[in-house]
Amino acid sequence: MPTAPDGLTFRDAVDTDVDALVALIESAYRGDSSRTGWTTEADILQGRRTDPEGVLAVIESPDSRLLIVERDGTTVACCQLEHRGRHAYFGMFAVSPALQGAGLGKVIIAEAERLAGETWDAKEMHMTVISVREDLIAWYERRGYRRTGEMTPFPYGDERFGVPQRDDLQFELLTKPLVPSSRRSPASVTTP
Repeated sequence: MPTAPDGLTFRDAVDTDVDALVALIESAYRGDSSRTGWTTEADILQGRRTDPEGVLAVIESPDSRLLIVERDGTTVACCQLEHRGRHAYFGMFAVSPALQGAGLGKVIIAEAERLAGETWDAKEMHMTVISVREDLIAWYERRGYRRTGEMTPFPYGDERFGVPQRDDLQFELLTKPLVPSSRRSPASVTTP
């Protein structure tokens, strides 16, 4: 497990990581614990953000990687990468609320982009963000993502995605071109 300059290590999740990952994702987005960080969705969605079955499905998918980010043996973040032809999808991104705002997100997303390009020769990274999350969208825009205006409806009535507290929720597609692997600088972090 190679270590990044800031002491982070990246590895692929395994089935024994499911419970810790569900707890991390829930803590970053839902309930009072999420209010410690800035990525909380507690005011717009209640209920669960994910469940063990959903996390396990990502781990077991042949076209997906669920990366665990650790510091000193403790899980501090995670993100999903999914191969979708010419692009990769970035999702299930969570950073421990106590560590948000310390620059970890920038390091993690840069590594995810590098891995998507290197592993699958992805030309673009795609993600969806709840369109009313202006602060989060602005953060991604500062990382080079652009709003496409392409919206998909929020799955109202499907509590696997949470219990909406507003009636105007939808997902917006954000995209970013990835640097071709031949022009990428050598990475400081690799995964097994």
